[in-house]
Amino acid sequence: MRVDVGIIGAMDAELKTLIGALSERKSEVAGGIEFHTGIIHNKRVAIAKCGIGKVFAAICAEAMVMKYSPTLIVNTGVGGALARGISATDIVIADKLCQHDMDTSAIGDPKGLVSGINKIYFDSDARAVEILRAASDTLGYTAHVGTIATGDKFIADREEKKSIEATFGAMACEMEGGAVAHTAYVNGVPFAVIRAISDSADGDAGMDYPTFLPIAAERSAALTLALIKEY
Repeated sequence: MRVDVGIIGAMDAELKTLIGALSERKSEVAGGIEFHTGIIHNKRVAIAKCGIGKVFAAICAEAMVMKYSPTLIVNTGVGGALARGISATDIVIADKLCQHDMDTSAIGDPKGLVSGINKIYFDSDARAVEILRAASDTLGYTAHVGTIATGDKFIADREEKKSIEATFGAMACEMEGGAVAHTAYVNGVPFAVIRAISDSADGDAGMDYPTFLPIAAERSAALTLALIKEY
């Protein structure tokens, strides 16, 4: 079955509202991933939890492409701020993504270069970015558009955050988006990545995580639903 939109998140909390919005819902397993399919806003949608980290995210994205051939892949979740002026509960919409832990600089490559395809940055679908930006304004969210940096490490150290921001010009960091973007690019599938911010660049969380997570899930779900409707 071909779908219009494929949605990937790392955690159940990020997907609960979206799965609940499906009508004609069905579930099946492909590539070891459980997919929930159905209709949202008259569009065919597939939703999957990938788990945490780049490998899980890439496995999930590849299985989704092979099984459902989505017109657009959306990766939604939680991230940490790198740039000052971005606060907890703000939204970062990726216009491009990189993998900050890709590093073959010892042989003369720039940091972040993905060997074989010779790319550092993967560009998000421009139309999806504009829809998400407009939806953020409508919903009253504080949203920022810029680079998101992905790596297989939870970045909490202030100096490490500064280094990633300086190297890649990134606004936020997280652990899945760049892998989804890489997989989508290789398969020729447009993609969008949304992150609700859990902490500021200086490491101040602003609120405790159990309080933050439901707010993040609500906001990312609302934006994803708006994207499905308008795309």
